Amino acid sequence: MNVILLGLFVFIGVTGLVGAVSFLVFKGGAAGRTANRLDSLVGRGARSKDSSTDLLIRQALQDVGRENILERLTPEFLRVSRMFEQADVKIKPSALFVAACCFAFGFGTLTALMVNIYVAPVTAAIGFTNPFIWLWWKRNSRLKKFASQLPEAMELVARALRAGHSLAAGLQVVADEMPEPICKEFGRVYEEQNLGISLEEALNHMCDRVPNLDLRFFVTSVNIQRQTGGDLAEILDRIGHVIRERFKILGQVKALTAEGRLSGVVLIALPIGLFLFMMHLKPDYVELLWTDPMGIQMSVGAIVLMLIGAYAIKKIVDIKV
Repeated sequence: MNVILLGLFVFIGVTGLVGAVSFLVFKGGAAGRTANRLDSLVGRGARSKDSSTDLLIRQALQDVGRENILERLTPEFLRVSRMFEQADVKIKPSALFVAACCFAFGFGTLTALMVNIYVAPVTAAIGFTNPFIWLWWKRNSRLKKFASQLPEAMELVARALRAGHSLAAGLQVVADEMPEPICKEFGRVYEEQNLGISLEEALNHMCDRVPNLDLRFFVTSVNIQRQTGGDLAEILDRIGHVIRERFKILGQVKALTAEGRLSGVVLIALPIGLFLFMMHLKPDYVELLWTDPMGIQMSVGAIVLMLIGAYAIKKIVDIKV
């Protein structure tokens, strides 16, 4: 009972540490004041909570070197600023790195106290990767939502062009009328060209922020049309139609490969579930996997083969459309 209480106290302490670090170290008071000044310069008045200039402000603060100690201590390969920008999360890379370290320490400590010290490194590694898996999931979900909104945005821009508006006004219509995340990206393009950046360069910046092939088609067609002329509204309607047809084909492919994807999930989860079940039912029987030299070799071989099998199944069911 004392061991369980000690492990519970350690977990509560680690959780409190993550919350304290996130609140005290990473709140952006200076960024908010700078954003308000920029808003007053462009005549927008009070800034909304989710303004698209937040990313510009954070980049400007990094350029002048206003970083905290944790930002400097975070390894370079973990400063995935582009991924944070694509995921549209309100935390810094250093904050996520500290949270990952705290989760690793908490999971490892709980496992060492309540289960076995030999399993602690595995659970610590799982705890360390959990925040980054969450970040990857947020990024993918936001990019998928952007891709689903893109055909409607193109049609909205085409209707604005037929009504006699300029292309910049059409982008503003998308920013005002459509929901997140596409309204934020198009609104940022509109703000950049208002601040003096050429429209072509602002659109290329959006392509750099959002790695989407259909968006690249849209930007390329706009740039070519501005140089050579032509009916941009008709071009946008055709691109929107092609994107919708691709989504239909992609839905059919997902339906046909659902059985293979489910089989892959079952085959990967079955050994892990059996291991956890045996760990609870008869721990001394499973301990040979990390105490005996032959058991260690078998465990490493099983993990490697599972990774190879997961990669092979993914390549089979992942069909590009």
